[in-house]
Amino acid sequence: MPDNNTEQNIPHSDRISADLKENLAKIQRLFTETPDMVTRHLTIKQSGKQALLIYIDGLNDKAAINENVLRPLQQEMGENSQEIAVTVGHVEHLYSWEKAEIGLFQGNSLLFIDGSERTYSLDTKGWPQRNIEDPQLESSLKGAHQGFLETGDLNIALIRRYLPHRGLKIKRLMVGERGQTTVSILYIEDIANEKYMAKLEQRIRQINVDAIINTGELCEFIEDNPFSLFPQLITTERPDTTASQLLQGRCAVVVDRSPNVLIAPVTFMSFFQNIDDYSSRWTIATFLRLLRVFAFFMAAFLPAFYISVVSYHFEIIPLKLLLTLGESRGQVPFPPFVEAILMEITLELLREAGIRLPAPVGQTVGIVGGIVIGQAVVQAGLISNAMVIVVAFTAISSFILPNYDMVAAVRLIRFILMILASMFGFVGLVIGLMTLIGHILSLKSLGTAYGTPIGPVRLADLKDTIVRVPLWLMDKRPLSTAPKQSIRQRQSRIKEDTE
Repeated sequence: MPDNNTEQNIPHSDRISADLKENLAKIQRLFTETPDMVTRHLTIKQSGKQALLIYIDGLNDKAAINENVLRPLQQEMGENSQEIAVTVGHVEHLYSWEKAEIGLFQGNSLLFIDGSERTYSLDTKGWPQRNIEDPQLESSLKGAHQGFLETGDLNIALIRRYLPHRGLKIKRLMVGERGQTTVSILYIEDIANEKYMAKLEQRIRQINVDAIINTGELCEFIEDNPFSLFPQLITTERPDTTASQLLQGRCAVVVDRSPNVLIAPVTFMSFFQNIDDYSSRWTIATFLRLLRVFAFFMAAFLPAFYISVVSYHFEIIPLKLLLTLGESRGQVPFPPFVEAILMEITLELLREAGIRLPAPVGQTVGIVGGIVIGQAVVQAGLISNAMVIVVAFTAISSFILPNYDMVAAVRLIRFILMILASMFGFVGLVIGLMTLIGHILSLKSLGTAYGTPIGPVRLADLKDTIVRVPLWLMDKRPLSTAPKQSIRQRQSRIKEDTE
């Protein structure tokens, strides 16, 4: 039983007393109006001493308490009179009320024994939790159908299933003053760079808030540029994706009570990769990545390009197409910018309505609502047919991107580019594009260049960015993570016998 709490500098007022009645009075003073706290008096058969067991109802496994704590203490004799005869997996000796309170609300049971100046923290956690399910936002055709849960220990166990090696290290931190949350940093000892580990740990330790509820809150505190629209950390709900990123030299941050895991450091091109890329043939994976990059520019620039062409540069449109556009826009009372804004806002409303409503109803609202509204506004002469087509292509392009945070960034960038296009035409588009590229190149992710391997150029990393070469050619880890071991694999492809 670990005895990690024997500091001599514990204040006298925070020390646990050897008097059981005094401890009970202290508990009653500390935990007022706490009806879900269970207090159980018992006599230990082994020593005949009086004891007190307390736990929070709903955070504990009652069967484990009855079978592994109460039954051994009251009915069985232990071999060692100096230790308590319990059969739970983990027991800690606590000497301060502060740490005892933390353990109590983490789901442990506290056993006080008369005459002992400590309490035993018994691992009897058993709060309600859902079963392992298929990830919702990161679906996969060939990958595993397991997603993270809201329990940090189980999420770490899912990752260990993919990396059953002693090199996988875990560093645990506590964040929050009122609601302490366990934050675990995972890394592979002989691969991950200590520089990124130290920077990540330092940023998490500097967080001073009441509580961290989910991974998104933690991400805002530790990312390099919180004012950027682009995500600088990957949020994933897949254990296989997390394991793959760890093997590349990155770190994973597991937040207890959150079904998502943070990956750092990352690059801009990391958001266009999917776990299925490594399960498909390299030619198919390369085609899909090129398609995602094309979809990114379509989702961000297509409405702005339409506004520029129709408002300022209609001379570049072929004559027959220009006549068709003129006929379509003949009855529309709004300029192209207002027309595009109305349709884009309608699209965002339908998207949010489909997400917030129950799944069967949400799909119906998204499909039927889009068809009905699109047809109605065209027949009413409020929106042109061409604008409906542009918005539809924009929506489809945004759905292709595999990362939700990047999709959200593109949605906002689209509106900024539309404003620039309505004011300056193609000049505004060029200004927007240059600003976008400059911003991406200036960003950092945990100190790593966000635009690598394109800016700065790292030719070795181009094997797994827009193009995905065959796996047997990817013999080195990404240079962007500055791994200790750059060699990922040796030549393992069997050459065909030509004889």
